[in-house]
Amino acid sequence: MRHKPISGRLIPALQKTVTRQRLLFAAKTAIAAGLAWYLAPFMPGPAAAYPYYAPLGALVSMHPTVADSAKRGLQSLLGLALGIAMAFAVTTVASPTSWAVALVVGLGVIIGGLPRLGSASEWVPMAALFVLVLGDSNAQGFSFAYVLQMGMGVAVGFAVNWLVFPPLHLDDIDPALAGHQRALSRQLSDMARAMQESWPPDHEAWASRSGELDATAANVRTAVHQAEVSAKANPRSRRRPGRIPGALAGMRTVERLTFHVQDITDVLQSVIWEEDAGTVIPDSVLANLSEALEAASGMIDEWRTGDAEKRNARLDEARDRVAALGEAINEAAAGQASVNAAASVAMSIRRMITAVATAG
Repeated sequence: MRHKPISGRLIPALQKTVTRQRLLFAAKTAIAAGLAWYLAPFMPGPAAAYPYYAPLGALVSMHPTVADSAKRGLQSLLGLALGIAMAFAVTTVASPTSWAVALVVGLGVIIGGLPRLGSASEWVPMAALFVLVLGDSNAQGFSFAYVLQMGMGVAVGFAVNWLVFPPLHLDDIDPALAGHQRALSRQLSDMARAMQESWPPDHEAWASRSGELDATAANVRTAVHQAEVSAKANPRSRRRPGRIPGALAGMRTVERLTFHVQDITDVLQSVIWEEDAGTVIPDSVLANLSEALEAASGMIDEWRTGDAEKRNARLDEARDRVAALGEAINEAAAGQASVNAAASVAMSIRRMITAVATAG
């Protein structure tokens, strides 16, 4: 097997990594660290002798969202406080020996395991170790400098992240929704085509596409969650106040549609391939079922478009097709045919119509 040259693998990886957002974040982090280093010598008392902790504080507070920046920065300071307190307790009874180092690190890891500490858990043993080893005879002065410089760095990092183009991850929502919309529409269309073929159908990829639907639905949830988190404490979110509620509503509609499409998929899989399951669809219903599925596919295609007239037309067509399917099911039932599977699919399509119609 021939392997791609290193450049053929490296360049695509760099293109995915070195994005506009990543470059902006790197520039902001660099600015925050540089500014913290510039301000560090102006800190009072012994803190001026430990300037290197200021850019460290800026670094730990820089995160892709403003809310995370504040949360992680405060958690780091909490971890420092817990670690310093523990180190003071140990230094009152022991000097910085190997046993004392082992003790503070072990206790720090245990304390760091307390619930809801978040990133503070990483700083408890680290702060305790620094105070024990580096503070030596001046543990109090070192601890004061450590907390003050880190606190100033955290404040600088948060300020830079909040003031300089605070990230607002709204642009990923529409592509994620559109991708899942296409996946749902294709799934319905493929199942509609399968109803017109001899069974088992020639086109059966739809039957194993559940994982793909789960993945595209997960992309929607991830995009909406990132947007929701990035909007917290973000001044830029005030310019688009309705975007997050709209995205949450879209996500709820996506989840409802996905549930019903997967339910239809499960039913039709059982009808076609599970002979002993007792799920059958009368031949007289298949044409109407195919038309109803195709109409539902077109309805989802037009969902979220700006053309209200087309969207309403697709909804009306889906309603007409599922009504015709219902009549065909009733006729088959009157002839003593088993219609449970077809009725289940028809109900799922009706619920999809309701979901799209109420979504606006």
